[in-house]
Amino acid sequence: MSERLLPPSLQQVASCLSGYDPSALPVAQAQEFIARFVPRVRTVEKVALRAALGRSLAADVVSPIDVPSHDNSAMDGYALRGAELASDGPTRLRIAGSGLAGQQFAGAAGPGECVRIMTGAVMPVGLDTVVPQEFTALEGDQVVIPAGAVRTGDNRRLRGEDLALGQPALRRGKLLRPADLGMLASLGQAEVPVWRRLRVAFFSTGDELRSIGEPLDAGCVYDSNRYTLHGMLQRLGVELLDLGVVRDDAHALEAAFREAADSADAIITSGGVSVGEADYTKQVMKQLGEVAFWKIAMRPGRPMAFGRISTGGPGSKSAVLFGLPGNPVAVMVTFYAFVRDALLAMSGAASAPLPLLRARAVEAIRKKPGRTEYQRGVVERDGTDWRVRITGSQGSGILRSMSEANGLVVLHHEQGSVAAGDWVEVLPFEGLV
Repeated sequence: MSERLLPPSLQQVASCLSGYDPSALPVAQAQEFIARFVPRVRTVEKVALRAALGRSLAADVVSPIDVPSHDNSAMDGYALRGAELASDGPTRLRIAGSGLAGQQFAGAAGPGECVRIMTGAVMPVGLDTVVPQEFTALEGDQVVIPAGAVRTGDNRRLRGEDLALGQPALRRGKLLRPADLGMLASLGQAEVPVWRRLRVAFFSTGDELRSIGEPLDAGCVYDSNRYTLHGMLQRLGVELLDLGVVRDDAHALEAAFREAADSADAIITSGGVSVGEADYTKQVMKQLGEVAFWKIAMRPGRPMAFGRISTGGPGSKSAVLFGLPGNPVAVMVTFYAFVRDALLAMSGAASAPLPLLRARAVEAIRKKPGRTEYQRGVVERDGTDWRVRITGSQGSGILRSMSEANGLVVLHHEQGSVAAGDWVEVLPFEGLV
């Protein structure tokens, strides 16, 4: 199967967007641009069921059997005919035998008889109801059932109730969760077809950056962005190539971009895309690929580069590029605003935007219409509602504010200032960071 299809150009995608302006791009338009541009992996592999967690399903799975395969009991108790339940007093039935899980009652229950049955056991022929044992009393070889304890059909699981033979169980593009693995196991599936893992290379740029373990010279800082990117990418189950810190040097940057494009499907960089930063990063991006430099109407995370980087020469390979800002909070916000969904789409996953919850603002929040803002907040339960408070200073370099927060307050493009008590939308961090 072909690994790559011929992708559209940046110009082709831009021509499809009304009012496209790279110097003032709304968040929604940038998201649409990226969704139209990114390619999908095309290689399918079969993996063992236990290795499939978090992978994207490459084909529909159709149930080869009925689940459950027989009518069975949902309770430990007694199987009986619902028509024999008395409505005006207790019902007395003789116990004709028992049926255990994995075994079928071999005899036959005649009129006025019931069968002792365990959870999961096949329902005896002709019986359609199960009364839980705690609702009954024994008198010799008879069971006594109070009036109204059960109704006809209670506590019986029907054949094919979960999945019927030939029914689609999971659709192509499904990101497989623990419940999905259990469902596939219930169908007897030892292997599952998934798209191959996406390969993502990432590195930070800047002469001022130092890796953990190195001494800090005057004016230098430790590189935190690679660690947050590594954590966010790990959650997506992609293969990672960490290229470390790359200095503001044209030759070093070119070598890093070529290595990344040769080995990965996507490249993520942090730093080097803002006005006033060293020109080498932008220069090399333009030299090696087709790259748009955006000023997005958002806060934090205004500067961003997006496009494609190629190795050049015969047999050239290419990778999608996400050039993120250098400030730590802006890296995380732009990753969740743009990169996460794009990487999942490239991995073959069906579109599944992150869910937002509604919460009441504890305090007033200043906001100008015309840009999307992501403010760090702490969401707490307040009776039946949620409430959210901002974590103090919202500077894009204050990573501590992200560590203290448990969600992002999303203030949309046309939205203005928020008064205390107003409803706002919040993107929870649980499962993300």
